[in-house]
Amino acid sequence: MPSILPFFVILTAGLVFSEIFKRLHLPYVTALILAGLLIGPYALDLIELDDTINFIGSIGIVFLMFIAGSEIKLESFKDLGDEVVILSLLNGVIPFLIGFGIGYLYNYGIFTSLILGTVFVSSSVAVVIPSLESGGLLDTKIGSIILSSTIFEDILSLILLSIILQSFTGKTAIPLIFYIPLIVIMIVVLKLIIPKIEKWYHFKRREKDMFESRLRFVFVVLLATVVLFEFIGMHAIVAGFIIGIILGDSIEGKVEDKIRTISYGLFIPTFFLIIGMRTDLSVLGSTTHTSLIITVVLGLILSKVFSGFIAGNITKFSTRESLLIGFSTIPQLSTTLAVSFTALEIGILNEEVVTSLVILSIITTFVAPFMIKILSKKE
Repeated sequence: MPSILPFFVILTAGLVFSEIFKRLHLPYVTALILAGLLIGPYALDLIELDDTINFIGSIGIVFLMFIAGSEIKLESFKDLGDEVVILSLLNGVIPFLIGFGIGYLYNYGIFTSLILGTVFVSSSVAVVIPSLESGGLLDTKIGSIILSSTIFEDILSLILLSIILQSFTGKTAIPLIFYIPLIVIMIVVLKLIIPKIEKWYHFKRREKDMFESRLRFVFVVLLATVVLFEFIGMHAIVAGFIIGIILGDSIEGKVEDKIRTISYGLFIPTFFLIIGMRTDLSVLGSTTHTSLIITVVLGLILSKVFSGFIAGNITKFSTRESLLIGFSTIPQLSTTLAVSFTALEIGILNEEVVTSLVILSIITTFVAPFMIKILSKKE
């Protein structure tokens, strides 16, 4: 039986740091990453990662992407206007090229460069929504445009990630030309049949049993779909994100609260703590690695702000609104850290690049809400 001490230390560190950061009104995720840094092998070296902790972290990454997907409502795309299309294209293509260029500049391989470009495409709905809401912009035109484009960019980045991982790992013999259409068909089929299966499963079930029944159904469907998609070569984080979108309308009220409680109470914190434990800040002692971190952070922020600003000007927004659009798209959180962890596991990214992306996530989750608050004051 594996020792329970390492798991106890991880949960205790996460609990203490998250409470401290909560009182300081600082991001919860940052607290967990810093807690992992402190107890990990590159600092106090209190514990070692074992198979049990890594397994819980793997479940955490699936739930993290599942919840990220469930926050996306497909209705958001029904009324996509020219503004959303322009912002999504510019805010996706320009950062992708910058990210890819950084990989090429530092002599990384094609797959590492593609992963960096893909990370630069993504953003974080989990940071954008509360930031816009606190600025009173969530229900405005500019808020809707920012949110819709962020969602679209997240979906696009996960599609790109799926293609890259499938090409790199070769988990399936399905040619790429058939792989993408197959994924699309499977998503459409699941979107059609899962609600019917759910209705049949809950048929004539007593009201008092409905909550537990719906909760079990979501968990089973999530894991079954992840297994199904992994069978055809799609990574679990992409599968989790997709099933989150599909089941988004089925996990409301108490079911949604319970899933979040279980996920954020156990699995997801463990994942973020593992990210911290695997982050080697000793690379900051190297001029090359420090240069890489600075280039990644500035490259992402400048490319996102610039492309958002240009898109805002093209679509006739004011200078302040255009800056607001740009800064609203810079936060990197769930997708970035999930991609980093996955790419490190399979050997696409090394420790130095992952450390750069972790620091990028920490900095942008501070900068974005701060700038949104400043720029939204006069809107």
